[in-house]
Amino acid sequence: MCGIAMIRLLKPLDYYIKKYNTPLYGINKLYLLMEKQHNRGQDGAGIAHIKFDVAPGTRYINRSRAVGSLAIKEIFAKINSRFEEIYKKNPECLTNSSWLKKNVPYTGELFLGHLRYGTYGGNNIENCHPFLRQNNWMTRNLVVAGNFNLTNVDELFNQLVELGQHPKEKADTVTVMEKIGHFLDEENERLFKRFKKEGHSNEAISNLIGEHLDVQKILKDASKKWDGGYAVTGLFGHGDA
Repeated sequence: MCGIAMIRLLKPLDYYIKKYNTPLYGINKLYLLMEKQHNRGQDGAGIAHIKFDVAPGTRYINRSRAVGSLAIKEIFAKINSRFEEIYKKNPECLTNSSWLKKNVPYTGELFLGHLRYGTYGGNNIENCHPFLRQNNWMTRNLVVAGNFNLTNVDELFNQLVELGQHPKEKADTVTVMEKIGHFLDEENERLFKRFKKEGHSNEAISNLIGEHLDVQKILKDASKKWDGGYAVTGLFGHGDA
């Protein structure tokens, strides 16, 4: 079956660098959690990551995916190679948390990992979780991973079409993500109108939406007509998970 792992670091990156002498504390813990769930039937893996409190213009969402029985090792070897390169050229940068968060992927606070046991679609990277729904508004970004066996994908797909959407494929994961995304957009619109009416600036509204986003309502509305078995996890761009 599919495996899911999530880590939320509660301290700043600098804390882990000083205590454990590495900026890789979070990514190393994610690797261990994913390896514990690794079995022979799995044919792919993926991870996603979100940084908190970064300046506009700085990438704050990262994702890596790979297929095959060695997907976990491939993903983490690629990530580690970046840090090894920094160590060779500028080792002092590995203790500079501000520089790392600005310049290096996977040096933030929120991590999501998924191991794929394929029951639908081919064994290619496009079918590997996590799935990413991107937007220029931080609170509209959505990352989803899970273990799905929905029995009414056609019905859910048709509902998206009736809403005016044009889904790129008829798969349970994509359908689930777009259902959540639809109600995430609605919640963002509702909060934007509320705070705009109160006289807040657009920049201030972005932060206020993140503080007041009703995740429970979004998920309750999105999952109302899901039928079947599923375990789902996800991240929002501003840090809710």
